[in-house]
Amino acid sequence: MPPDVLKLLFDMRSAAAGITQFVADRTLADFKSDLMLKLAVEREFEIIGEALSRLVKADPSTAGKTSEYRRIAGFRNVLIHGYDTISDDVTWQIIETKLPLLISELDGLIATGK
Repeated sequence: MPPDVLKLLFDMRSAAAGITQFVADRTLADFKSDLMLKLAVEREFEIIGEALSRLVKADPSTAGKTSEYRRIAGFRNVLIHGYDTISDDVTWQIIETKLPLLISELDGLIATGK
């Protein structure tokens, strides 16, 4: 795997780990009431989405091995451009249901790419 592709995968994995660390032992109520937590999580999602958008251009085949890669990039666009329409409930649901799958997929891609 080309080094630039592997770097993008590592960037996404690092951002996903950041989200996991930030929300550990936290609840949706915590997320809704803690502006710093919310902004930190959103920033990491922006990084994931941007890195994935770059991955689509650099290596579409690898990007395609990530579930819902288009939706992930789309979520980044909402965070950046539709910041006033973001639902805390939807973001929390993504953290709980989609992020673990993404982490697993990234771990597999990184392991096979070394």
